[in-house]
Amino acid sequence: MGLSPCLVSIFCVFLKLLVLHIVVHKNITFVQSFCHDNERSSLLQFKESFLIYKSGSLCDPKVLQWKSLGVNTSNCCSWDGVQCDEETGYVIGLDISSSCLFGSINSNSTLFNLVHLQRLNLAGNNFNYSQIPTAVGKLSGLTYLNLSSSSFRGQIPIEISHLFKLSQLDLSVNSNDNVKHKVLELKNPSMSSLLQNLTSLEVLDLSCINISSIVPDFLSNFNSLRSLYLTNCGLHGEFPAAIFQLPNLRTLDVGSNRNLKGYLPEFHHRSPLKELILYESGFSGTLPSSLHMLDSLDILDAFDCNFSGPIPSSLGKLTQLTTLQLGHNNFSGYIPSSLQNLTQLTALCLFHNHITGPIPPWLGNLTKLMILQLAHNQFYGLVPQSLSNLMNLETLYLHTNKLSGALKFDIFSSMKSLTELQLNANNLSLLFEKGNKNSTSSKFIHVGLASCNLSEFPDFIRHQNELKGLSLSYNRISGEMPKWMWNTSLDTLAFFSIRNNFLTGSQPAIIPWVNLKTYIVAFNMLQGALPIPPPSIIVYTALNNMLSGEISPVFCNLSSLYFLDLSGNNLNGMIPKCMGNLSSSLYVLGLRNNFFQGSIPEICGNNASNLKTIDLSYNKLQGKLPRSLSNCMMLEGIVVSNNQLRDVFPSWLGSLPELKILTLQQNEFYGIIGKPENYLEFPKLQVIDISFNSFTGELPSHYIFSWNAMKNINPKPFTYLNVMFNYTVSKIDWAQVEIRHPITITSKGAKRYYGAVQDIFTFIDMSSNRFEGEISELFGNLEGLYSLNLSNNMLTGCIPSSLGNLTVLESLDLSQNNLSGEIPEQLKQLGFLGTFNVSHNNFTGRIPQGNQFNAFDSSSFAGNPGLCGDLLLKKCGDLEPLSLPPSVFEENDDSESLFESVWKVVLIGFISGLVAGVALGDMVIIRRHGRSVKMHCKRRRQRTYQRTRR
Repeated sequence: MGLSPCLVSIFCVFLKLLVLHIVVHKNITFVQSFCHDNERSSLLQFKESFLIYKSGSLCDPKVLQWKSLGVNTSNCCSWDGVQCDEETGYVIGLDISSSCLFGSINSNSTLFNLVHLQRLNLAGNNFNYSQIPTAVGKLSGLTYLNLSSSSFRGQIPIEISHLFKLSQLDLSVNSNDNVKHKVLELKNPSMSSLLQNLTSLEVLDLSCINISSIVPDFLSNFNSLRSLYLTNCGLHGEFPAAIFQLPNLRTLDVGSNRNLKGYLPEFHHRSPLKELILYESGFSGTLPSSLHMLDSLDILDAFDCNFSGPIPSSLGKLTQLTTLQLGHNNFSGYIPSSLQNLTQLTALCLFHNHITGPIPPWLGNLTKLMILQLAHNQFYGLVPQSLSNLMNLETLYLHTNKLSGALKFDIFSSMKSLTELQLNANNLSLLFEKGNKNSTSSKFIHVGLASCNLSEFPDFIRHQNELKGLSLSYNRISGEMPKWMWNTSLDTLAFFSIRNNFLTGSQPAIIPWVNLKTYIVAFNMLQGALPIPPPSIIVYTALNNMLSGEISPVFCNLSSLYFLDLSGNNLNGMIPKCMGNLSSSLYVLGLRNNFFQGSIPEICGNNASNLKTIDLSYNKLQGKLPRSLSNCMMLEGIVVSNNQLRDVFPSWLGSLPELKILTLQQNEFYGIIGKPENYLEFPKLQVIDISFNSFTGELPSHYIFSWNAMKNINPKPFTYLNVMFNYTVSKIDWAQVEIRHPITITSKGAKRYYGAVQDIFTFIDMSSNRFEGEISELFGNLEGLYSLNLSNNMLTGCIPSSLGNLTVLESLDLSQNNLSGEIPEQLKQLGFLGTFNVSHNNFTGRIPQGNQFNAFDSSSFAGNPGLCGDLLLKKCGDLEPLSLPPSVFEENDDSESLFESVWKVVLIGFISGLVAGVALGDMVIIRRHGRSVKMHCKRRRQRTYQRTRR
């Protein structure tokens, strides 16, 4: 019997309700009770093993919501960061990133009881530099593992290589600049061992891990790879070019790996690559024209690599580009006009290259630009008016080019977003419209108008109240600084430079910018007392002005001061004794060319010191060098010349491991310079000047054994002896300061000042003392020496032939001594010798002929009656010597050659009409004297050789 339609309908409704009840009941069960007790317990124990430490950081303590009791809180599947399988209720996902966790983790952690986990994210916590637990290998179902920025250290465990299902692995940024030895490493296992079986990887991020290896070739077979991040890993070797051809690769970042070489291959097929980041790596070569095949590219960052050649016009086809960063390379030629097609660009950075030509007016069409950096190139001509179309521009760097002509400042008036403007170091003449001094409404942060032909302070600056950096250096600004300048940007100004102008008048007693870090007013005509800077000051330089008075003891409290240079003023009084308080922060102290008197204070004390250079020269300082200088273990330069110091040679400075320059010139140092206590003293010394003192005894040749920096020819040109340091100006701004060592060199009695010295330069000046004895053959070991001055002493003996080994020597001054013998022919090997002076000695014989000796002035040999040659009025004869009976001369190896040279001198006198007997007698006397000198030199060389061999 069939059911009635009504019953069928009722039955259908009942079934629907039953199914609905089951579904609802199932969902309620999942949400409310489908959490396994053992997993809930494991999660709670994991939570309890850590402290919750916010410390003002951007973190969210999600785990505080995890509780064991309560109708709505006991189900772990409902907890924040926990994901459960809908069917089984097992925990398959755990995301507690940035959850303020603090504490160590190990393989006993209950976290590893969650064996069904597929996704695990612990990023952004602080695991207190514990190691990544090996138990992570138990989680064999993981497809996603993120342990980044979590303060792990030590070796990455090989157990991660067992997680074959991983598609995303992120272990990046587990390092800390303040705790450098606690860094995550991938060395054992190696990068190859860790990755070779993880063939399903789609995202790999090992940035900022100490890997120090090559990039394995097999990565070019990981066809699933979409993102590869290997930033700052210490990679080296050749980057596998085939990786660029991976079919699914969208992001490749190998930046900040200086020793990683590579090139961009030709691209024969379209690529999905969107971000190509190679900055600060060793990639080189040219940019291939086939780069246009990367038509999805959004970011191309090759900053500070070694690329060269022209910028290919095919770049103009990458119309999706928003960032093009090619700065700090060797690109040349013009900017291709095809780049005007890149209308999506927000950043175009080409600074520090060799790009030339006028700036293309079409840049004004790239209206989305926010950053335009063309500085440090060879652009010439006018600044195009079309740049005023860039309404979104925030940063404009045009400095250090060859731009010229008049530039109206109102070109920037429409750039409402412009905050950074750098026009320094061009040939521009910046003009401001009269009656429209407030020609810009921009709120500037950094303004650089150095070398812009300004004759007064730009009036628009008075209306700026958010400036952080202002440079008006190298202009023609005269008179006093306007009073309104001291009321501008009082809370924000951090960098102020107005060096090399014609400013006069005084400064306020206290500098009003409360967060000022850099204050540069050097090379002006400012008068009055030193203004007191705020405690934030890092760089303070007022050299070459007309400032007077004493240094206030308040300067001793500037605990952040790195660089203080007050040289070239009229400052007087005593150097405050409390200056030693600054030694822990101060890198450079320059007080040269003032009127300071009294003793040098104990500068370093027993504190750790960063002091690298101290220049107190050209003052009236007295007393002894403070022995506390030996505590300044970072010192590279000590310059105290032209004072009234009275002391013995500071051999105790020999323990300073970094000392490169020691200048004691023109003081009252005295006494014998004894032998060093060991052969490890002054190991890096490159410049020593102890001239114009009262040192006695023999030359300190025993120190040569330890002057290792002078023994090797330095292959590095165009770098300088300097002090460099970096410091932050604000949270996003930093500055780099390079201080070059100046030096004064005396040659032929004339002083020459060098504002900077190349670090290949090595220099010895021991002139104008009372040294006696002979010049040691050991000086010939200093093969890196550029200048040697031993003049105006009481030296005897001959010139060591070993000086012919000094192949880079440019200056040799041995004048005004009692040296004798012949000038060694070996000195003709000194091909770079430009200054040579042996005047006023007792040299005899022929002046060497040929090479550079033909270019020397006759004054270089004056005052040596026994010398002859083409440079002197006294010519050497060309006749062969007369034969004499063998009995007249002693038998020796050198008799024949010596007889020849001496006899020619005597024969000249004979031909001139002297009596033959007198001539012969003179010849014999001269010959015997010459022979004894030559034999003496030979014996001394043998003794020196035997000594050095022992």
